[in-house]
Amino acid sequence: MTTSSLRRIGASILVTATAAAGYVAAPDSAGPADLAASGGTHLVTTWGAGDDVAGGTLSDVTVRNILRTSVGGDDLRIRLSNANGDQPLVLDSIYVGRQQSGAAVVPGSSRQLTFGGKTSVRIPPGSMAVSDPLRGKVSPKQSLTVSAHVVGTSGIITAHNRAMQHSYKSASGDHAADESATAYQTESSAWFFLNAAIVRAPEQVQTVATLGDSITSSVGTTIDENRRWPDVLADRYSSLPEHRRLAVSNEGISGNRVLNGVAKAGSAGANALSRLDKDVLTKPGVRTVLLLEGINDIYAGTTADELIDGYRQLIARVHASGRCIVGGTLTPVGGSFVFTEEKEAERQKVNQFIRTSREFDGVVDFDAATRDPAEPARLQAAYNGGDGLHPNDAGNFAMGNAADLDTLRCS
Repeated sequence: MTTSSLRRIGASILVTATAAAGYVAAPDSAGPADLAASGGTHLVTTWGAGDDVAGGTLSDVTVRNILRTSVGGDDLRIRLSNANGDQPLVLDSIYVGRQQSGAAVVPGSSRQLTFGGKTSVRIPPGSMAVSDPLRGKVSPKQSLTVSAHVVGTSGIITAHNRAMQHSYKSASGDHAADESATAYQTESSAWFFLNAAIVRAPEQVQTVATLGDSITSSVGTTIDENRRWPDVLADRYSSLPEHRRLAVSNEGISGNRVLNGVAKAGSAGANALSRLDKDVLTKPGVRTVLLLEGINDIYAGTTADELIDGYRQLIARVHASGRCIVGGTLTPVGGSFVFTEEKEAERQKVNQFIRTSREFDGVVDFDAATRDPAEPARLQAAYNGGDGLHPNDAGNFAMGNAADLDTLRCS
């Protein structure tokens, strides 16, 4: 199948999700009808995160997650996940608002979500829920609060660890509607149960899903500042005319691998091959997958040939779904705990495949964007987050600017 035929197929795909989401700004005179006048609308994922497992349980507390949209739109829906849970997750009193600062909500902006018209939702283990649309408009690059009260005990917690964003846990009880931060005295580095934020946008606006590990999750960047390289990429798209914009959904999980790994407490999440459908392909509007993953596989002893076989499976499955997949070269790790000369040789073989095989629909050369010209096995000193492996804010800025924006449109 040719790339052009894949693109034609992809244009006809409608991705649907289950029942569970919400929104934030009050309705106004503009809405989907206005967007439709320019060629129709569809659902796109404006924010996303991969599912992992957090330790412990939650009992009769409220969690307040903070997310930032990439593109704007109408009719916000929130997708909640109990994908890794071991018992039904019951949430009542789920609210979305605009973040003021920390756990505080802009007064008057908080609105309650419903699920099939009900204000509570029961999510079976292994499942997700998408809320009813919350009427009104959401702005691009808007920080939202998503607060949910856990009824009873959660069991195993589906979460996204090392989010580089503080979330908050309350004192006992239902504090989802609270706009003050008073009840939220415990900070966390995980997003709880939060899997996606979905909006209705013009048909030409689609989503790039960045599938990766801690370098895509952007461990090493400044917390709460949205300096991950996928955020930088999203900011670049937001400056374009509307017909050229793309949303970005960050599907990086710290420690993740392409080939090995299962979701369990303290783990690095299910491997990319097993989570591709759930974390990427079922998210509305995803048109392009940008893959940057493999360092953890090489560190664990996987050969370049084995990793390339895994890439080929990802490529085949993404293409079979009618979407495009762009390969990102693996960034330097010299001077880090994962480096040996033998493993560096495997990294170079993998990067050679990504650059020259033409099996991906495009390439983003993250390696070239971040390596030290004098010592190509190492990150540039100005980009080193301190461990030789994770780029800092400056390194993420360089990575977010490495992609050709039209390549990721896959058109």
